[in-house]
Amino acid sequence: MYKLLIVDDEQSVRYSFKKLFNSSNYTFNEASNADEAIASFKKERPSLVILDIEMPGRDGIQVLKELKELSPKTPVIIITAYGSGDRVIKAMKYGAYEYIEKPFDIPRLMVVIEEALKNSVSEEESAATEPFKKKLPAIKSEEVLVGESTAIKEVFKLIGRVATSDASILIVGESGTGKELVAKAIHNYSDRAAKQFIAINCAAIPENLLESELFGYEKGAFTGADKQKIGKFEEANGGTLFLDEIGDMSLSLQAKLLRILQEGTLERLGGNKTLKVDARIVAATNRNLENDIISKAFREDLYYRLKVITISLPPLRMRKEDIPLLTRHFLRRHSSGTKGETISLHPDSMKQLLDYNWPGNIRELENVIKRAVILAKGSVISPDLLFEGVERQVLQSSPERSRLSAYLNANIISNEGEVYKLAIEEFEKDLIMWALKKTGGNQVQTAKLLGISRVMLHERIDKFKLK
Repeated sequence: MYKLLIVDDEQSVRYSFKKLFNSSNYTFNEASNADEAIASFKKERPSLVILDIEMPGRDGIQVLKELKELSPKTPVIIITAYGSGDRVIKAMKYGAYEYIEKPFDIPRLMVVIEEALKNSVSEEESAATEPFKKKLPAIKSEEVLVGESTAIKEVFKLIGRVATSDASILIVGESGTGKELVAKAIHNYSDRAAKQFIAINCAAIPENLLESELFGYEKGAFTGADKQKIGKFEEANGGTLFLDEIGDMSLSLQAKLLRILQEGTLERLGGNKTLKVDARIVAATNRNLENDIISKAFREDLYYRLKVITISLPPLRMRKEDIPLLTRHFLRRHSSGTKGETISLHPDSMKQLLDYNWPGNIRELENVIKRAVILAKGSVISPDLLFEGVERQVLQSSPERSRLSAYLNANIISNEGEVYKLAIEEFEKDLIMWALKKTGGNQVQTAKLLGISRVMLHERIDKFKLK
């Protein structure tokens, strides 16, 4: 029998849960505020806690931290009527099992609760872990992650889960989707937040300069090296190093990066002293690194070292419900102090923004809003200001739609925020099945035909259950 503790200041919500779990498999306790919740938890030791965030007095995040100090392994499901990115990330960082918004999707809620109960471990079976005591840093407004779509909420949850780990992270997504913001969020919510966050764009610096920027150099290492200089890895020691556009790094530098990831050591240019470095590596790319591996432009061993955890950022066209929220965010940022008044958007202007395809993603949206704020003659941005002089994206032609329809079935389209990933996987599965059939199931010949390594082929066969 499972003991459940429901914590919500609304009696109607607690009553609904009572009816939902009215069976001999559950016993039920309830609390309407933080103090009642802590007291009930200490007395009853429930198997699972369902916890609201918005409550009088101490909020659900504070209660979550205290519950996790009392019993780190008891699953806590956070429920709320509104979830900001900051709240979602904090909840997952402090150990929430899942974060669910009201109104509830009852079947999904039941699945989550059943999974949590199956995976829960009693306090007697688990060793106490160090509670989270570190205060989160203040986050600048320009570093705030904005969005309410299902796709971006999943990203928020993943950030919260991985922030306290030191594992390498690979962030993938199109240009302008906010990869550096995600990297900063991972750093800001981590135990390394008090140390440096160092960012470097691997595509913006020539190879010879990039090497000295990353690894530093000793005096006299080359012409013009008149004094010692520490590199970005040393600057980020104890903190986080963000390597943007990692796919543009040369193979020789990739080999040096691999050594640091494997051994945690480096040597400055012109030096012979081995230095220990402890920087968490977060890398990002808008390229398909698996294709680069096939073309020998990227090291396969480095790829698997970097992608311990992968965070995929959806393009803006796949999360259009976030456009109004992002637009308000950029209007506040760029209109403050511009004309001494609050600037808003005409309803027809918002329709234009929602209809546009956004090839440049969030960065393009911000630039469009910034430009419109500067050019606006009054306090309302009219439609004609938004895309003046900008070539609009055209709709797909009929043959393109026909080709896409083979991989955009109803099941894939219904998975909001996952369409890109699922459609690509469907094509990849078909391609590997075709190659296996063509070679009579010979995996060596299949890998050769596709131009991929046997390791990658085995990984895909396992992933798609093609054995």
